[in-house]
Order: sequence, then C-alpha cells, then structure tokens
Amino acid sequence: MTKADIVNEIAKSTGFDKSQVLETLELFMEIVKDSLSNDKNVYLRGFGSFIVKTRSQKTARNISQGTTIIIPEHKIPAFKPAKVFMEEVKK
Repeated sequence: MTKADIVNEIAKSTGFDKSQVLETLELFMEIVKDSLSNDKNVYLRGFGSFIVKTRSQKTARNISQGTTIIIPEHKIPAFKPAKVFMEEVKK
C-alpha cells in the first residue's frame, strides 16, 4: 500500500478532501521524523512505537580491496509494533 492508497482510503472513510488528508498525513510524518531526529520516541497506543536505536561500533571488511574498516556507532530509526497489532497481523 502506498501513501496515495492510504490517502484515498482515509478520504473515502471520512469524507474529507484528499488534499486535506494528504496534508495531515505529511504533517504526521514530519512530526515523527523531527521527534526521532531529536532522540524522542513516538508512542501510539494500540499501534506501536517509532524509536531510535543505537548501533554499536563494529569492524567490517571491504572485500574488493581486502581492507578492514571501522563503522562508528550510529543511530537508526525503528518501528516496534504493539502486542495488539502483532496479534491482529498473526491471524
């Protein structure tokens, strides 16, 4: 399902104009991105959590050159679904 599909479904269900729904969805995604980039997790009860995970430093190999490189510690965004959400998907 794409963002356009989501907008169409919400517009159909609510009767709101597609442009209003798209603007709201874009604003939601922007707020989530801003929160995660400021190390603030986003919790949506019954749905899940958008969280920031820290990957520790590790050593990797560049196979083509045969060299060893160090990948520094870095943060990545992640999604952790709620139990209710997981149970519904498993059905």
